[in-house]
Amino acid sequence: MLGLTFGFTACILTTLFVGCEDRDYPAGLSEYEHHYYIVYVPNNNSAMTVNSEQTTLLELPVQFYSEFERNYNAVATYEVSTGDLAETAVPAVRGEDFEVVDETGQVLNPVEGKYQLVFPNAKKAQAKIYLKLLNNTAATGRRSVNINLVDNIQEQFRVDIFSTAFRRTIQID
Repeated sequence: MLGLTFGFTACILTTLFVGCEDRDYPAGLSEYEHHYYIVYVPNNNSAMTVNSEQTTLLELPVQFYSEFERNYNAVATYEVSTGDLAETAVPAVRGEDFEVVDETGQVLNPVEGKYQLVFPNAKKAQAKIYLKLLNNTAATGRRSVNINLVDNIQEQFRVDIFSTAFRRTIQID
């Protein structure tokens, strides 16, 4: 039995030493120098349930990943979506159930269906998407909407999403 335990331990140690060899990886590839990522914090696609009578702005934190500082602003985009809700969900309506706003509560207007988050000099940062609930008393039951981060591919840069953290489903009770 002692021989078996010793043999198993030796095998594990050998694997660790071989697996930890020093490799020379490049610092970065040129095709990724202007490639960034935006994700929800926490890093998941979870749903949030909120009370329609909430008077404070609903904050949806996001993380912009960048390892560089540039001479341009990187722009991440997001959209309001009800087309990808579960079949049983009742869609929430922008302008009736909620509005997309800035941190002061001013209503934002989408450009070609998308809203923007600007990251000055493409520096790594956290930001927030804000929603204002409108306490729609005419609506009954739970209404839902997805706020989806979407890819923004430009000539100068690319802001991608993670499949594990691009959607925040808001359920309004």
